[in-house]
Amino acid sequence: MAQSNKIEATNLPEHPFQVDYPSGSQLHLRLRSGDVRVVGKEDNKISVRVDAHDTERAREVKVFFERFENSAELRVSGGPRNDLQIIVEVPKATGLFVRMPAGQLEISDVTGDKDVQLHAGELILHVGDPADYSHVDASVTTGGLEAPTFHEDHGGFFRSFQKSGNGKYRLHAHVGAGDLTLR
Repeated sequence: MAQSNKIEATNLPEHPFQVDYPSGSQLHLRLRSGDVRVVGKEDNKISVRVDAHDTERAREVKVFFERFENSAELRVSGGPRNDLQIIVEVPKATGLFVRMPAGQLEISDVTGDKDVQLHAGELILHVGDPADYSHVDASVTTGGLEAPTFHEDHGGFFRSFQKSGNGKYRLHAHVGAGDLTLR
């Protein structure tokens, strides 16, 4: 795909979105509610694809990508409410800033700073080695907070924990209502 500062795409079932993006950069993800997976890959590309029962309705999913000097923003919107999974692949070394209203969000195989918030639902973050982090703060307003890699397990209202270390990355994770798991 040709390089541009702004790119829009639809019809992802037949034409998955793909753009070159350098490893080690910062990426802002603004995601629609639903079932979303963000996965780190070895190549220097961002791609978005969908798996859906109703491919006609899945064509309504829209991707908007905008590149800035040292970062980029990727927005995913539209499409059917149910029976749809969105898979976002990013370079393995990417700093992530993610906001999503509701649903299930799973992030795996991504190394770098992470600032992730989900208003309602289930957030699963595969954090890798806890020693990689200089600061970790995780919280849920209502629900469960499970972080076995950080020796934390809490449930109920207003649950949180903070950890400091000698690593180089920062991790902020918050769920309003639901479950937060750091693995």
